[in-house]
Amino acid sequence: MERCPWCGTDPLYVDYHDCEWGVPERDPRALWEKLVLDGFQAGLSWITILRKRPAFRAAFRGFDPAAIATWGEPEVARLLADPGIVRSRAKIEATIGNARAYLAIEEGEGFESFLWRYVEGQPLQNRFRSIAEVPAQTSLSERISGDLKKAGFRFAGPTITYAFMQAVGMVNDHLVTCHRQAALDG
Repeated sequence: MERCPWCGTDPLYVDYHDCEWGVPERDPRALWEKLVLDGFQAGLSWITILRKRPAFRAAFRGFDPAAIATWGEPEVARLLADPGIVRSRAKIEATIGNARAYLAIEEGEGFESFLWRYVEGQPLQNRFRSIAEVPAQTSLSERISGDLKKAGFRFAGPTITYAFMQAVGMVNDHLVTCHRQAALDG
């Protein structure tokens, strides 16, 4: 069975590739969690974040945006002392601010609608044959990133946004040789 080469043979990574990456996600809270984790990935490999995801979920209280939006310096200090997560003050503070931005969007059109409207509610189907063809960012990820930043998000640049779009199934970037490509071809 062929897979996209980026997942290698690590069982955690293979499971993520086969069961989660590229599957259309519609739950607003799950979308927000994934965007936050992609922001924490900046400068690191995804497998690092994936291995730490349970610790992130515990440290960030299940990624409850309403709770996180109320946090201040005591919670930042607690998180900076937590060896289970990536201890970056900038990323932690961005997560708190991003929770506030998420809540504002959720009160309006809703976070799921905000994101999925860019692809008219349907995943964009790419047909890449090699990993070298897959872009790091696109004009669409630049546009979404800009709109996220206008809404108050940080650590949501065009590259992070494109990785997020791939992960939550807004784009199907499984290679045509991968067994998951056809399964997710809407």
